[in-house]
Amino acid sequence: MSEYSIGIDLGGTKILTAIVNKVTGEVVSFIKKKTKKDKGTEKILQKIINSIKDVLEESNIPLSDIENIGLGAAGQIDRENGIIINAPNLDCANVNIKDILEKEFNLPVYLGNDVEIATVGEMYFGAGKGESDYVCIFVGTGIGSGIVQNGKLRYGTTGTAGEIGHITVDMGGRSCGCGGCGCLEAYASRLAIEKRIIGALKKGRKSDIENYLVEDKPIKTSMIKKSLDNKDELITQIINEASEYLASGLASIINFYNPSLIILGGGLMNAIDYFYEHSTQIAKVKSLPTPAAKIRFERAKLGDFSGVIGAALLAQYRNTL
Repeated sequence: MSEYSIGIDLGGTKILTAIVNKVTGEVVSFIKKKTKKDKGTEKILQKIINSIKDVLEESNIPLSDIENIGLGAAGQIDRENGIIINAPNLDCANVNIKDILEKEFNLPVYLGNDVEIATVGEMYFGAGKGESDYVCIFVGTGIGSGIVQNGKLRYGTTGTAGEIGHITVDMGGRSCGCGGCGCLEAYASRLAIEKRIIGALKKGRKSDIENYLVEDKPIKTSMIKKSLDNKDELITQIINEASEYLASGLASIINFYNPSLIILGGGLMNAIDYFYEHSTQIAKVKSLPTPAAKIRFERAKLGDFSGVIGAALLAQYRNTL
């Protein structure tokens, strides 16, 4: 049995592909490619296949030394049959990714959603190691969560448990990519924050962040952090607003589910201390006193690699069920 697996984290703006040592959790080699402009099934499939070939070439580890491939995608997933049912941010639907990759590489393929794999990564080698009841929440292009109960992921009746990004925080509020209105994701996600900044600048608001912007390029988390560190009024206002909404979502989880631990990950959480600290402090205030007194918060420990490590461990995790 090989100690190596390939893990793929397929998100709305990037695909991260890595060869992972399953015994140690070490990322031996990785490739990151952008997906923001590559929408549609054919383009995404080709990018996945090319990224697997590229990471194998870079690592000098032969395909024969790889035990399996795990992939997490941002969207609705049929885990049993290996089908991406719908990935709106990628413009992909009803794609049997398992069948396609197994034929291409002659290896077993396991599929989960993007937050599920990140939760598995944190379960084995991150902030969830040794914990039995907790919720992992990742704030990225969207917002999603993984629920761990008695040491096992809770999938729900239809396999879609954990869609915290689509709890309603403002009835009749901003439109969301899911087709609804007022979802948490439309207020506190990385994409929502970027939209708020761009909208404010177009209306004539002045901001320090204009010094870092590059034409036709997205706003980077590093730009937001610099402007926040410089106490820019606009960026501080927008981050405070997003923190308030995220705190409302966290408080709802604390009150309803009563976990002992919430693990927070994603680019903004990893990079911006203030966003993490402000959101968690407000969440405790907004929660009911009894569950708030026992809740702990931790940042995800694996950073950008939570997903690829978890994806590489999907087969190992599923075999324990």
